[in-house]
Amino acid sequence: MPEKLAEKIEVDLVLEAIYKRHGYDFRNYARSSLMRRLHYVRQKSSLERLSDMIPLVLYDEAFANQLLLDISVTVTEMFRDPEFFVELRSLVIPLLKTYPFVKIWHAGCATGEEVYSMAVLLEEEGFYDRVQIYATDMNQESLTTAEEGIYPLESIRNFTKNYQKSGGNASFSDYYHAKYQMGKMKEALKRNIVFSQHNLATDNAFGEMHLIICRNVLIYFDKQLQNQVYQLFNQSLVPRGFLCLGSKESIEFSEIQSQYEALSSKWRIFRKQLPL
Repeated sequence: MPEKLAEKIEVDLVLEAIYKRHGYDFRNYARSSLMRRLHYVRQKSSLERLSDMIPLVLYDEAFANQLLLDISVTVTEMFRDPEFFVELRSLVIPLLKTYPFVKIWHAGCATGEEVYSMAVLLEEEGFYDRVQIYATDMNQESLTTAEEGIYPLESIRNFTKNYQKSGGNASFSDYYHAKYQMGKMKEALKRNIVFSQHNLATDNAFGEMHLIICRNVLIYFDKQLQNQVYQLFNQSLVPRGFLCLGSKESIEFSEIQSQYEALSSKWRIFRKQLPL
């Protein structure tokens, strides 16, 4: 059997074991990225073959939890791509303010930095008390970090620069407490945030959302899974609701493209059209 075919079978079996034992579905993730992360885990764990992971996935809880962390992508930061937040402030927020109550879904929120960015923005725009934010991720350990809202001060210095570039109109230090080289986001920012585990690949829609933000998650999915998630978002958004994607993601050529208009093509901000 050719070596590449054997390796493909190994990967299929590892992903099937993860799905059946732990309920996380990576089977339709982009293979090149996934293969790099699986080989990283194999080398780190001193395993000869990828298939050697299977018994560990099935019977070693600590290994399985670490594997899920290693192959889940959790790269994020507060006010990432400041220009996106500038556009959000000018194009989306004024329209959201016209609703009596607003529901926002941060899908794939990772360790929570963008969720707190949104809370800060809404606080400054003066209508956070009319908003409920649902922050979801498939990885429980990432969600725990998000709920705690504690980040290294070195990272927060970078967040501060992003905040200033994003149009922030206060001092970013107003939003966290610093102690022992760590910064903890203030509890008031969490008052309207619900953190919840949700798997985009397998779980159901969230209903009646006015804004969905899912940035730099779908680039790791294959086309089939991307279309599945776009349908999930489409079902979750109210008519005239907003969908925000990462700068390298787009609904172009997707099954939902005809139902949306682009408010910002550069920063991937789309608005759902009214049904015909």
